[in-house]
Amino acid sequence: MTESPAGSEARSRRIAVAGWLILALAGGAATLPVLGPAHGAIVIGAMLILAGLIEVFAGFQRVQARKLAMVAGVVTVIAGLLFTTDQAAKFTPALFIVAGWLFVRGVTLAAACALEYGSVKFWTGLAASADFLLAFLLAVGFSAATLVISLFGATQQMVAQFAWILALSFLATGAMLLEVAKCAKREDA
Repeated sequence: MTESPAGSEARSRRIAVAGWLILALAGGAATLPVLGPAHGAIVIGAMLILAGLIEVFAGFQRVQARKLAMVAGVVTVIAGLLFTTDQAAKFTPALFIVAGWLFVRGVTLAAACALEYGSVKFWTGLAASADFLLAFLLAVGFSAATLVISLFGATQQMVAQFAWILALSFLATGAMLLEVAKCAKREDA
């Protein structure tokens, strides 16, 4: 079943709006260190939930890899819920939540990449790679972060680390969604 040009254009606009919203969240995440550790965990969780809901919406608009795109959003919502329901001052579990979220999201996007083609495949692969790389960087920092947190508690640097990781992941996702929106006009995304 083919979509009318007006339908493709409307779908493209909805995906583009989702992409721009995710990019706005990336900018917001980059400003999180200003909030400090007391409010940082709650805001990070809320940003994850919002980003996940936006991504589920954008995934629903897609033609190729619709279910996997929506799963990536659901994984983000779950990570956000775990983040906000956990005690905000305990960042050690947050390391596992964020690294796990990035890894599962990377796997989901890599699977979606296998179903895509053209520039959408490239940008989906780039977003998956970014999430894998960020998960790896967090995993490497687990032991050092655990020691710092156990000695000094959640620090401004820890909030800043999560903020930049979120910002980079959101940046890759927003860019991917903008490419999907561009291709949706041609009914191939």
